[in-house]
Amino acid sequence: MFVNLDGDVVRGTIEFSTYPRCLVLEGGRDQSLPGAPEDASEGYVLALVQRTINGKLCPSIEIQRWDAEPGEAHRTKHWLDLPQGESNADVRAIADGVGLRTATTTNELAVPEIGLNLRQRRLHVGSELADADEAEIKRNGEEDKFTARFAQTKASVMLFNDNRVRWLVRSSLLVRLERRLNQAINQNGRVSIDAAKVQEVINDIRGQEAQSELEFLTLTYIRQKASLLLFGNLLLTTANGVIAYENAKRAAGEALVEGEIDPRAILTLVPPLSGEVQVGREGIWVSQGLRDVIQTLRGAMNSTELKADTRGPYGDNLLQVIKRYLLVWRKKKGFGSVADESNVFKSVDAALLHVLLLLDQHSPRGPASGGSVRAELNDVVDKGVDCFDRAVELFEQFNRLYVLSRLYQSRKKTDLVLATWRRIVDGERDTGGELLEGEQDIRRYLTKIRDRPLVQEYGAWLANRNPKLGVQIFADDNARIKFQPAEAVALLKEKAPGAVKDYLEHLVFGKNHVQYVNDLISFYLDTVLHELERSEEAKSTLLQSYETYRALIPPKPTYRQFITDNAIDAEWSHNRLRLLQLIGGSHGAASKYDVHTVGKRLKPYSNELVPEMIILNGREGKHEEALRLLTHGLGDYDTAIRYCLLGGSSIFHPGSNLLPEQSLPSKKEQARLFKTLLQEFFRIEDLSERLERTSELLERFGGWFDLEEVLALIPDEWSVVAR
Repeated sequence: MFVNLDGDVVRGTIEFSTYPRCLVLEGGRDQSLPGAPEDASEGYVLALVQRTINGKLCPSIEIQRWDAEPGEAHRTKHWLDLPQGESNADVRAIADGVGLRTATTTNELAVPEIGLNLRQRRLHVGSELADADEAEIKRNGEEDKFTARFAQTKASVMLFNDNRVRWLVRSSLLVRLERRLNQAINQNGRVSIDAAKVQEVINDIRGQEAQSELEFLTLTYIRQKASLLLFGNLLLTTANGVIAYENAKRAAGEALVEGEIDPRAILTLVPPLSGEVQVGREGIWVSQGLRDVIQTLRGAMNSTELKADTRGPYGDNLLQVIKRYLLVWRKKKGFGSVADESNVFKSVDAALLHVLLLLDQHSPRGPASGGSVRAELNDVVDKGVDCFDRAVELFEQFNRLYVLSRLYQSRKKTDLVLATWRRIVDGERDTGGELLEGEQDIRRYLTKIRDRPLVQEYGAWLANRNPKLGVQIFADDNARIKFQPAEAVALLKEKAPGAVKDYLEHLVFGKNHVQYVNDLISFYLDTVLHELERSEEAKSTLLQSYETYRALIPPKPTYRQFITDNAIDAEWSHNRLRLLQLIGGSHGAASKYDVHTVGKRLKPYSNELVPEMIILNGREGKHEEALRLLTHGLGDYDTAIRYCLLGGSSIFHPGSNLLPEQSLPSKKEQARLFKTLLQEFFRIEDLSERLERTSELLERFGGWFDLEEVLALIPDEWSVVAR
């Protein structure tokens, strides 16, 4: 019975298997009191009883909690059996000589298992030398000394039997849990691990708070060993080519996170991730018990080839679990509580990148989609990694150039970002294929940086590769680095001469910078005149085009439309069309160029460049010459009429319906031009053509002519019909 000092019953009775010969109470004291052993707060009652084992009576010590709830007491019962006798008489004799007593003073006893499991030992990795150096030997001594103070326990209950006296000692929490974990490891032949038994231990200590330093070390060690065993079970399952159950993978992952074992210890077990482990001068130190398990797993894996197939058990069992585990570890950066922090996080980042690259190998090419492995990889890289040099090696190894550029961007290495993009655009293999619009991305990037030499270098490179796109870098008013047009032209002439024309066109046509129209016209002229100087074929082509056009039977297209539809696929021919558009069109720059200078350059080729001479004559007010060339040089009668109506402007603009920017000439000026045109029509050699063109002109635009003047011009042999 249990009564308090007032004599009141405070809880139910304790039951024993048989009537106790003697009783001893142990524990149930305040653990904070001096000399209190571990678990001293737990109260036990030890009773010497007799129970039947295999049909024989046997003296036993029945152990149960006296401070547990009555309904829970049976769960805490244990028996310590004493040697059996041959007969019941022997048992009675033994029982008569057995007793339990509480000593008046406690005694300290050694428990070597505690120190052996908790002491830290160096975990050798890869090609590390196994022989201990002086520093390691010194550290071993310090660890032994540190754990030795926990390898003592206090005993106060004595068991006497015959002529012997023994101490009854409560097993340490570490010893009890260690024994249960070791029972989960089967090393008879092929190594295997009973994950269910390991999980039972984890469940039993979940949420348990340490009441002493030893208990803190114990719980930490047990959690780490349990997590290592669960991961080892996944490792062995993978080696057997079997995909583990989801609950097994989830349990191993959660245990690894809770155990907080040095992630390098886990990585050493998984090739090729073991190659990512970084070790400092002092090495990796883990508890002796953990090192023993790691060595057991290594031995088991040495005889098995682990197939690193990311779409099989290797990827499903191991890589996914390791990925989540390492992502959690990355969040510990900067906490300061991680030993050998630099090497730990270099290893974590390198291994995580390696895992993500392996898992992403078979993803479709293109940008990352939300929640994908590729998105995780980009996120890790963008937030920065501690293993920069190793990351570069990995991305080069896996041909992931775009991810490499993101790595450089995370370190603000602008020059290397651009260099990597250039490698991709130039055709170097990028397995991920994430840079879809490489040239456009480079253009946009160059407008955002402030490094002038880089903008010049890559702007010129892009202008060489894609002139129309590249020149935008030098003409973008919103770019952080701005170029004066003269500076840009000089740079392009030196490093990307093929883009000069596009840059000038962008300035003149795109941005309406009329001050550069002479430069652009000069460029066009250089190209066209250089071709005429060196090629008789080019001259013949132009002259032949006039003959062919004159031979066309009306109604026919304008000469501008004719040469546009039948353009030669040559740079000089394209430039000539743009030249005609520029010097004769309705563009705002049309009236800004130096007509006199252009005319001087064209004069030696006036027979080959008839439309150009027509335009220049019109600009200089030489309308008679312009209309003569239109009528007899080209035979473009519709353009001649348009010339009279518009006063010579915009006659070779591609959009014939567009109105010119300058005002139309007065009707008096138009009448004067029509009179000149009529005189030219009268000079057409072919009589039928002369009659038809003259008649059409008078019929359509008779209101612009003086009747008497027209009648005076008409030959006497022509008939006049009134309508």
